[in-house]
Amino acid sequence: MSDRNLTETTWRDVRESAPDSIALLPIGSQEQHAAHLPMGTDTFLADAVVDRALALLEEEAPEGAPSITRLPTLPYGHSPHHLFAAALTLSADTLGAVLGEILDSLAACGYRRMLVVNGHGGNDEIMKLAVKRFALRADVTAAACSYWTVTGGDEDGGRPEVTPGHAGWFETSLMLAARPALVRTPVPARGPVDPPPLFDRPPYPGLTVERHGEWERVGGATDDASTADAAHGRRLLDDRARGLARAVVAFDTATRHQGL
Repeated sequence: MSDRNLTETTWRDVRESAPDSIALLPIGSQEQHAAHLPMGTDTFLADAVVDRALALLEEEAPEGAPSITRLPTLPYGHSPHHLFAAALTLSADTLGAVLGEILDSLAACGYRRMLVVNGHGGNDEIMKLAVKRFALRADVTAAACSYWTVTGGDEDGGRPEVTPGHAGWFETSLMLAARPALVRTPVPARGPVDPPPLFDRPPYPGLTVERHGEWERVGGATDDASTADAAHGRRLLDDRARGLARAVVAFDTATRHQGL
């Protein structure tokens, strides 16, 4: 596998490798993650999953793995719902435009296959729309995913009722595995919130519900993180990384011989 870091690559190397390489763009955010996690949690976790996935590809199939060009992680996202505490946010239009212009730049540099890997729920729909619009205007194949949606399919000790959540058990376990020095301990316990937040527990399946002031009312977290631990976090991280590695291989196989 040729695994390049775009920032460390010369322009001649970019032009030479771009037609056969998948350009991989991680994106995150800077926003409140309750009292115990750092503002950059979503960015740290996107990085951790991507880095582990690339390492797995190198370990398991060094000769036959896809050629990847890893872009620097975009550390800002769409986070207006976290401004009640602290966040650095781009509007939906601005984030869509930024993603579109980065993807257009990659196409101009010769890349024909791109993959966006997201670490923040507020970016998800914007990212997918940007990729769809990009593929309509450019002769490319583009893909996107949020890291928590791709799994290795193995037993990972997960709790689907609180995954991915926000500043809860899932993210805190991952951070205890990936960046433990940045987790403020002891992690405070959060009791039941009554009524439960509608954005996280809609009153009927299939509904998307937003209520003004809901994030502030529930204290900035979706669930109790006090039972999070590094052992679960390592399993969760490995499972998502394996899922991403397999997704990259599948994307490469489906597009490698199509002239795209």
